[in-house]
Amino acid sequence: MKILIVGANGQLGTDCRNILGQENVVCGRDIPAVDIGDEKSVATCVATEKPDVIVNCAAYTAVDACEDDEKCWRVNAEGPGNLASAAREHGCRLIHISTDYVFDGHRPPPDSYDESAPVNPLSKYGKAKLAGEQAVMATLDNHVILRTAWLYSAFGKNFLKTMLRLSLAAPDVERKVVNDQHGSLTWSYTLAQQIGKLLDSDLTGIFHATAEGHSTWYEGACYFLEAMGVPYRLRPCLTNEYPTKARRPANSILENRRLHEAGISTFVSWQEDITTFVDMYRDHLLKEARELIAAG
Repeated sequence: MKILIVGANGQLGTDCRNILGQENVVCGRDIPAVDIGDEKSVATCVATEKPDVIVNCAAYTAVDACEDDEKCWRVNAEGPGNLASAAREHGCRLIHISTDYVFDGHRPPPDSYDESAPVNPLSKYGKAKLAGEQAVMATLDNHVILRTAWLYSAFGKNFLKTMLRLSLAAPDVERKVVNDQHGSLTWSYTLAQQIGKLLDSDLTGIFHATAEGHSTWYEGACYFLEAMGVPYRLRPCLTNEYPTKARRPANSILENRRLHEAGISTFVSWQEDITTFVDMYRDHLLKEARELIAAG
């Protein structure tokens, strides 16, 4: 099977290249080789590579910047539609990555959102991602939309790596971390494995795909730093103590109902994944963080 991974240099794209490439022919493309917001760029790329499957890991994920930047709509709403059109033209399957931000998060934790829950995005990022889902569904039958949340990886930037760098740089400085937003820290490595399972199936439609269980950002950061063996001083705070331009869902707990029904879920508890993540990458994470601190 030939797989075209778009957004191949990001967190999930890198893990997809490594995992899906073990048993498939993988072609990784990213900016500037392909711009999913440009219909001609997408059409040329897909016509040239002739993949059996397109995995779209590309997105504009700067949530606060999305409130003012037109690029958000072009990439997150129009981009998936461009990919779906090219996939339809060439008879490809499309696996598209979406987000918990399509929900408003008003349900009280620990209530969760399954695939049938009504959507109601609060931010321009969430609205654009929802429009991207709708464009895929309206254009292409042979699609899978995976809604995930709170991704971290050994590659690129993410919340856990930021907490590590800050704690190493100044372990005695107390830092506030939001403790009233709930979700599931999800390792992109496990999500890439899940994509591999879906490639072996003929399933279509929307699936939720996050680690099992849930935490707050504060609880997740503490668990990670404890696993890393790094001194830290974190203080739980409320969202209104850490104001941001974009509104975020207070409850991002997704239920992987359809994956469980199909018997193909690869996900374990968020704690188990973080423990394995640290076992695999502790030295790499420490070295990278210390280099960033030294560089200023």
